[in-house]
Amino acid sequence: MIGLRLDPIAFALGPITVHWYGIILGTAALVGLLLAVREGKRFGLSPDFFMDLLLFGVPSAIIGARLYFVAFKWEDYKNNLPAIFQIWNGGIAIYGALIGAFLCGYFYFRYKGYSFLRIADICAPSLLVGQMIGRWGNFVNQEAYGGPAEESFLRDTLHLPAWIVDQMNINGVFHHPTFLYESLWNLAGLILLLVLRRRAFLRAGELLMSYFIWYSIGRFFIEALRTDSLAFKGPAWLASLMDGLWSPMTLLFEQGYLDPEYGNVRISQLIAVLLVIAAVIIIIIRRKTGAASVRYSDPIISQKTGLPAGVTAEQAGDSAAGKASQPIQKGGSAGKPTEAGAGQESSLSGPEGEANTESAKKE
Repeated sequence: MIGLRLDPIAFALGPITVHWYGIILGTAALVGLLLAVREGKRFGLSPDFFMDLLLFGVPSAIIGARLYFVAFKWEDYKNNLPAIFQIWNGGIAIYGALIGAFLCGYFYFRYKGYSFLRIADICAPSLLVGQMIGRWGNFVNQEAYGGPAEESFLRDTLHLPAWIVDQMNINGVFHHPTFLYESLWNLAGLILLLVLRRRAFLRAGELLMSYFIWYSIGRFFIEALRTDSLAFKGPAWLASLMDGLWSPMTLLFEQGYLDPEYGNVRISQLIAVLLVIAAVIIIIIRRKTGAASVRYSDPIISQKTGLPAGVTAEQAGDSAAGKASQPIQKGGSAGKPTEAGAGQESSLSGPEGEANTESAKKE
């Protein structure tokens, strides 16, 4: 029996149809924004800073994700160019989105005068929560699913609710809900990043590297379950290496089908491995060379003003002037005479004080 498929269209406004895919991606972006704004306040960064980042970053990410996908599927689009813009039909790649978002972020942070790594650290949990929520858009569209799975495995072993199991029934065949696997993996990673960023040992840039490591590990193992992976024909030793690294998963799962005529190396798996290696090397080198001297919890300094984020030159000047106006005294507190001063003042009063005054005048 074929289960009921969820309608990918949420509602229509006349000739305009609003897809669940867009609503889910919008929700993912909003939650990520709120998370970044909340953490940014600890460092003096205004909500407008992240609002502007979102306005530039989301279109850049969508464009990057689409171009990345189209580039590896060019044979499907070269004779139908208008289809390139039909993003509501699916066909975006998360690594392309990251490339677009990071390119936008680099130039935006540089324009604002902040270190890329410091702001990217703040945004790392937002990336994970965005991916965690965004994967449910794949669920509604019935895309990015895994290979065939027994209905009993989904219902009785994984104990998934019927509305998820039914949606994983594509043309009468049940499939692994890889969107759900990745969403749950990202949820665990989000919790990990939120804990890590409160640890004193964490250095600048290391939360971003932790994001790359965590996400890439999960993506490597989940990607092999899918049947729609972008792939290329690589050397046999590389394909064997990827299969060997994934082999522990064979105890529980079988890899999704990958047409050998299309390719033998899944691109996302290869990128995941390279990202893990690169992130670990970057952390080690920065620690060894002293480049990671700044901690995550340290104030974020503007490269334009040399002041902490959120502090203007006027505020810094007022603070410095206020400190300079306070008299330098030994003992006591500002605005109160010292005990020695009080004693001197009292010694000038009374008959002895008057005599001392007259003597001082004669001298």
